[in-house]
Amino acid sequence: MKNYNIKITSLLDIDEKIDIIEDGKDLNENALKKAEAVYKLKKGWVIGEDTGLEVNALNGKPGVFSARYSGGGYRENRLKLLKELEGVKDRTARFRTVIALITPEGKRYFFEGIVEGRIGEGEKGENGFGYDPIFIPEGSEKTFGEMEPEEKDKFSHRRKALEKLAEFFRGVAQLV
Repeated sequence: MKNYNIKITSLLDIDEKIDIIEDGKDLNENALKKAEAVYKLKKGWVIGEDTGLEVNALNGKPGVFSARYSGGGYRENRLKLLKELEGVKDRTARFRTVIALITPEGKRYFFEGIVEGRIGEGEKGENGFGYDPIFIPEGSEKTFGEMEPEEKDKFSHRRKALEKLAEFFRGVAQLV
């Protein structure tokens, strides 16, 4: 976003404590809930984001429940998923990120980024967080957990969603 002379402010920069309950039925709803919570306090350009891991053999689960899949932490989530996939041949999955944007006028837009891949047989790597040690993106034999941040960024679902957001801003800049 540095190319657009945009100052980025995070929740850490806001004095008010915002407690957002991520109980949406899908990633779009959760991303929008986050953006709307901030928009109520700070009118302007606001984004919210949500990401989920969708496993084909599990009909898209854990999906919107990715962060709280096991009721425990990251490691417990991974172990539950690996257990559910024991003996399953189709281990294809995708990470999907949705960014919700609210304009100063209150218009809402969504931008999606997806990275296709598969779930490995076990945990590999210490980098990243969440499901990174078990997710292998298409075009690699390494898990996200084995990759350095720069390498992971080449595949990143978040980067892809942010690129779409940046493209939107390029269009807005051309209109002004």
